[in-house]
Amino acid sequence: MWRHTLTGEDELLARYLNGGPGTREGVEAYFRHCREQWAIAGPLRAFGIRAGADKTLAGTIDLRFEGEGLTSGQVNVAYGLYPSWRGHGLATRAVVLVSQYAASESWQEAVIQVNPDNSASAAVAQRAGFAPSKQTQSQDGTRLDWYVRDLRIDPQ
Repeated sequence: MWRHTLTGEDELLARYLNGGPGTREGVEAYFRHCREQWAIAGPLRAFGIRAGADKTLAGTIDLRFEGEGLTSGQVNVAYGLYPSWRGHGLATRAVVLVSQYAASESWQEAVIQVNPDNSASAAVAQRAGFAPSKQTQSQDGTRLDWYVRDLRIDPQ
């Protein structure tokens, strides 16, 4: 699976989601971390987004129950699709599904943090029922637009 993850990565995924180009070692370490987080019920829940008749890996989505700027009861949602799978509604559907999962785990509010230059990601957030909330600046100086959704209201 690591090979598919690397071959599917493009400039947009590297810039907005991964923080730079991936390496085999980095992807393998991330997979190990994800498995460990599930095993210990840690603050990360990572999911693959699969599509098509053969359930091809089309991208990833994760929930982080701890993170910079999050308050008690908030969970961060981050997602990315490989280029050939964009524009088919998969990211929106995945956001809705992980929002339902987070609500079932008693989280109160989901947050999607979007670089203002990433209009496609902002559109996914809004189609999934998230509303613009605020603008912040991360510790590394990146400006982020926050989209928020109350999970106590039926997350579709």
